[in-house]
Amino acid sequence: MLRHMFRSKIHRATLTATKLDYEGSIAVDKNLLEAADMLPGEEVHVLNVNNGERLVTYLIEAPAGSGTVMLNGPAARLGYPGDTVVLITYATMTDEEARAHKPIVVHVNEKNEIVKK
Repeated sequence: MLRHMFRSKIHRATLTATKLDYEGSIAVDKNLLEAADMLPGEEVHVLNVNNGERLVTYLIEAPAGSGTVMLNGPAARLGYPGDTVVLITYATMTDEEARAHKPIVVHVNEKNEIVKK
């Protein structure tokens, strides 16, 4: 049996910008991606704490240290700069792997700086 499990998340990041005129996705500071073990192109669920929206898209790497968390394309209609978002990735694991798995949780402040991992 395989289980689809919560793998990692960036908890309560601040949306810094939106860019409607773009193909799609979410751009995230490289430092945050590395801390959460997330990769450019990886599927990510974006939960907007302010309005309850939840979307599935893919990650794009933004410059390290920029603090960027930017919704692009149609997803840009689902949030506003200043909104609080949670970014979550999942992975498919065997039952044995799932029982031993410890997800990565990266907490950030309002400037999207890592405060706890």
